Amino acid sequence: MVESEAQGRLPGIAPVSVVDIGSNSVRLVVYEGLNRAPAILFNEKVMCGLGKGIDATGRMDEASVERAIAALHRFRALSVQARAKTTFVLATAAARDASNGPDFIRRAEAILHHPVRVLSGEEEAYYSALGVISGYHDPDGIVGDLGGGSLELVDVRGRAIGKGITLPLGGIRLSEHAGGSVSKARNYAKRHFKDAEVLKVGEGRTFYAVGGTWRAIAKLHMELRGYPLHMMQGYEIPYAEAMSFLSEVAESKDSKEPAYAAISKSRRMLIPFGAVTLQEAILAAKPSQISFSALGVREGYLYSLLSDSMQQEDPLLAAANELAILRARSPEHARELADWTGTAIAHLDIDETEEESRYRRAACLLADISWRAHPDYRGLQALNIIAHSTFSGISHAGRAYIALANYYRFEGVRDDDATGPLATIATPRLMHRARVLGGLLRVLYLFSASMPGVVRNLRLEASKDEDGAVDFVVPAAYNAFSGERLDGRLQQLSKLAGKKMAFRFE
Repeated sequence: MVESEAQGRLPGIAPVSVVDIGSNSVRLVVYEGLNRAPAILFNEKVMCGLGKGIDATGRMDEASVERAIAALHRFRALSVQARAKTTFVLATAAARDASNGPDFIRRAEAILHHPVRVLSGEEEAYYSALGVISGYHDPDGIVGDLGGGSLELVDVRGRAIGKGITLPLGGIRLSEHAGGSVSKARNYAKRHFKDAEVLKVGEGRTFYAVGGTWRAIAKLHMELRGYPLHMMQGYEIPYAEAMSFLSEVAESKDSKEPAYAAISKSRRMLIPFGAVTLQEAILAAKPSQISFSALGVREGYLYSLLSDSMQQEDPLLAAANELAILRARSPEHARELADWTGTAIAHLDIDETEEESRYRRAACLLADISWRAHPDYRGLQALNIIAHSTFSGISHAGRAYIALANYYRFEGVRDDDATGPLATIATPRLMHRARVLGGLLRVLYLFSASMPGVVRNLRLEASKDEDGAVDFVVPAAYNAFSGERLDGRLQQLSKLAGKKMAFRFE
């Protein structure tokens, strides 16, 4: 078999596939490889509804089983076609709880030619927690993973994971148990949460919502509120607003809204029950906000296979560095900028939190990924790639900051129709930092011709001649780099930073 000559793939890693046999859907995801921020090469799901009827009969529905079996035949062929070198197969509540689960697992293993790992409820909670750990920087809160058959809850503090619990509150199971009554479902969920000790330590922290039905609720919130980004990972809703919105969803007040058309019909019927479950969970936990995670059991399982050193890598910076390798003129230059700007901004009296430092470094790593575009569209392309990429370990405000800094780096530090939507997401503090960083990058790229070796020899210093002013110090070896256009950009930076600046050629 002749392999593609495409260079848009990371070297040294081989694709891996995960088949996820859930109570609502059966899914195949093929990842680029086992690394800290795995990119998805292929993704397909079939809404089989394996959990349908289990609450009443104790068995998986036969029609659902046959639909899943047909999907697994296709997934096996697709996994081979996608050149996956390794396949992992995970099964959750439906296969775990149904009396005909063992027979189904045997058939699945025969089709896929791989063993199926049937996760216990505690294991499912553990891998959901790892999924959140893999996708957030220093998470702190309660992870809730809502599937079709069960709900897993577990406490996460950094990389420390508490003992998880599983409850029979999955969307399909809950709706069937309640006979389609939302009020009965609410009472049933409330009784289970009353004794859930893990929720009692959630006050003032974050509730991380995992699972397709909860993501559909977040998507509705975005649509109905006119939110400018349709990026699920890290989307947050404050507690009070979430409580109000979930009441609306549970009561189907806006079910005729066009926003509901964005949700698949098979998922739509479960949304009121997902809303009730989430509302009762956060009512018991009282978190400060709900953050929706696109990463769950699958990603958590892959994360568990990484070395400890790889697990400790920052997912945002790892992904930004990889994108620099794939798209920048010089990844080395991008890394120079990430290091140099950290020292330089201190001379501009700009303080950074740890989070802001991560975002600045990522912005520098991504500062040249659109160089192949037409010059008139490089800024817009950079903004779109960064705003819409599947980065993790980042807030939506941070994503806006990184995208805007790179737009300003190409287009000049001005706002227009392209920046307006993202400006509503970024905080005023991050907006100011995005403009200053964009102005600084405009000076550095013009000075260095976008190549490494120069920037590391430059420095900012307090002026020797004027209090409060800053000198941009250039060693004698680079005196020939001076120029009128460069002076203009430094003066633009001076206005942004609120400090008088001048080049000092030694």
